[in-house]
Amino acid sequence: MTQALSRPITSSEQDHDQHLIYSGITWEQFKLIQAGFADSNRVRLFYYQDTIEILMPGYTHEFYKTIIGFLIELFCLENNIEFEPTGSMTQQREGEVSVEPDESYCFGTSKPTPDLVIEVVFTSGSPKKLQRYQALEIPEVWFWQDGIFSLYRLRDRTYEVISQSEIPELVDLDIELLTRCVTMAQTSRLEAANAFRNALKK
Repeated sequence: MTQALSRPITSSEQDHDQHLIYSGITWEQFKLIQAGFADSNRVRLFYYQDTIEILMPGYTHEFYKTIIGFLIELFCLENNIEFEPTGSMTQQREGEVSVEPDESYCFGTSKPTPDLVIEVVFTSGSPKKLQRYQALEIPEVWFWQDGIFSLYRLRDRTYEVISQSEIPELVDLDIELLTRCVTMAQTSRLEAANAFRNALKK
């Protein structure tokens, strides 16, 4: 039973994402497409600059986004930090941009715009994805790609690369520790959680 739950992710499972991009789409057309997928929990839609991105995440994509979210929430619980998980809740500016991140959070108090969004990326173009969040004025964006976190902070309407979160509630979150434990979770979720929790207590 334990071995089954702790099986490593195989390389074949990393290619299950289905990713489609269409250009020349008006906002009105996008809203019709969005309505058509309203009852589908397995499809995420993004729209910006007349382009629609349709993402159907596979097992590995969902695995990583869930583990990352779990560890961030564990950090908050261990440090008595109030947080509101808003998941892939649609964030949009009418007529311009719409996104459905993998994970998103408000910290301290509930806000109309999340403090942090997280995307697991298996395709190129992470910096281009930032343009969508820039239009929404999301304070901080994290990408997980190829076993590495890339953190971006919005300053004067432009994102800058940062090495540590600048969200007040997350300034003490060790990104290197988080990275190690996300990687560790590929083979054992329990060991990853215990290692993360033990490091926080120290």
